[in-house]
Amino acid sequence: MAKNLPTFTRTYIAALILVGVSVAMPALAQEIAGRPQLVVGIVVEGLTDDYLTLLRDHFGPNGFRRLTDKGVAIRDLDFGTPLDGAASTALLFTGASPSVNGIGAETVYIRDEKRPRQSLYDEGTIGNFTSETLSPAHLWASTISDELRIASGGVGYVYSIAPNPAEAIIMAGHAGNSAFWVNDMTGKWATTTFYRDLPTRPQEINHRSPLEYRLDTLQWVPMMAIDRYPDLPAHKKAYPFRHGFPRNDRNRYKAYKTSAAVNADIASMAVNYLKAMPLGKRDVTDMLSLSFTLMPYPYSRDADSRPELMDSYLRLDRDLSRIFEAIDASGPGMDKTLVFVTGTPLTRRQRRDDEKWAIPYGEFSSRKAVSLLNMYLMAIHGNGEWVSGYHDSQIFLNHKLIKDRGKDLADIRLEAARFLERMSGVSHAWSIDEVMSRQASENPEALRRNIVAATAGDIIISVAPGWQEIDDDSDTEAPVTVSRAVASTAPAFILAPQVAPKTIDTPVDARAIAPTVCRLLRIRSPNGAAMPPLRL
Repeated sequence: MAKNLPTFTRTYIAALILVGVSVAMPALAQEIAGRPQLVVGIVVEGLTDDYLTLLRDHFGPNGFRRLTDKGVAIRDLDFGTPLDGAASTALLFTGASPSVNGIGAETVYIRDEKRPRQSLYDEGTIGNFTSETLSPAHLWASTISDELRIASGGVGYVYSIAPNPAEAIIMAGHAGNSAFWVNDMTGKWATTTFYRDLPTRPQEINHRSPLEYRLDTLQWVPMMAIDRYPDLPAHKKAYPFRHGFPRNDRNRYKAYKTSAAVNADIASMAVNYLKAMPLGKRDVTDMLSLSFTLMPYPYSRDADSRPELMDSYLRLDRDLSRIFEAIDASGPGMDKTLVFVTGTPLTRRQRRDDEKWAIPYGEFSSRKAVSLLNMYLMAIHGNGEWVSGYHDSQIFLNHKLIKDRGKDLADIRLEAARFLERMSGVSHAWSIDEVMSRQASENPEALRRNIVAATAGDIIISVAPGWQEIDDDSDTEAPVTVSRAVASTAPAFILAPQVAPKTIDTPVDARAIAPTVCRLLRIRSPNGAAMPPLRL
């Protein structure tokens, strides 16, 4: 048929084909460009778009502004419901919700032992520089880091550094080389024997420059004149903050881990890793994952910790610049590096406002709630210990007693939930059956997927806003916090050589981050990730 076409027509069609190919080639070349040699995954607890916008003019050119100007900026990464740092990190790195990846919170309640313990507890491991015995065994799905290691046949390096153990272990995954975090009791860099690779730098710091001694003289003060911080009322400018971490404070390490100081130390450790190790300098892709905090500082003099929060943003901007500069100077270069930075939702428990503002306030006692519920169930079903315990806004019933008495567990749960809803300080109470059948909360599907049924309580409680939730059986000291409704969204950024800058204003499911990163790396997604990747 083509032979019968006039010569001019055949020439014209051939020219069109050549033009089409020439137009498509740049896009194709970009699509099949070399895989990044280094992946840097950064999780920032409490990161908000509001503060990034407010402080933009105070940021340097190579930190947050580099992410917003040269990367893909996602304004609202949606987690469904507020999750703590451990659960948020697991969702981001597995691309799967807690009901699939198994991590619904940093701690879980053990019904038989009537006490909480860390969700990553593993008695088969031993801690290095810690008494904690932890591993990723209870993380049910693979992670970005796992898939990267598998794709490289175990040749690629995967390291993680974080203030807390859960985030460090989740980011390193099952197949990572090492995960280090700061021990709550000693301030030392700690890890678990689950990982076989022990970088020398954390151990050197533990021996030669331990945090125990550095904290004696460490002071957190504003990094610039207090009147330069935007939108601060006059009374906050009169007395610039000053925080120390004295030796006689039993919470000194916990305070440090919620301050800007811990971010600086994690950034310094990351820079050292880049200088001391051949990350991204071999014919394979390596990964370095980091966790930072921008949560409101709970140890400030009053509930309004805006100066500390803005200072933390400015300092983290400088820390990000140091990391990016180290990638250029000691790593493969930012032109061969994929960076993804994801925020996590703010905590729903925040400092209580001063009494002088007359904001409605109350105290919800877990011991009182357990006692009243138990008496109520005894009045209906006979004597016995019907309630086993309380943890993290969840009531745990005595399943053995309920079975021995021939009662229906679902009925008892429903009775208990309706009773608890009549208690002062309780906005809502749902049985786990209501949650699983999507009959609870304003966002029932999100609540259902963010609950791990295997470890969840029998009744889920929503404490009223402004009320303090008191866990009477807890032996830990913490600042007074109250319940506060918070959004379950946070911003995110993806900076990669093959991706053009853009801003995404529509909400993006947080589960899409893992498959998107894996697509850019041209590796398979984690085994629990069902969301399609973003087309960037």
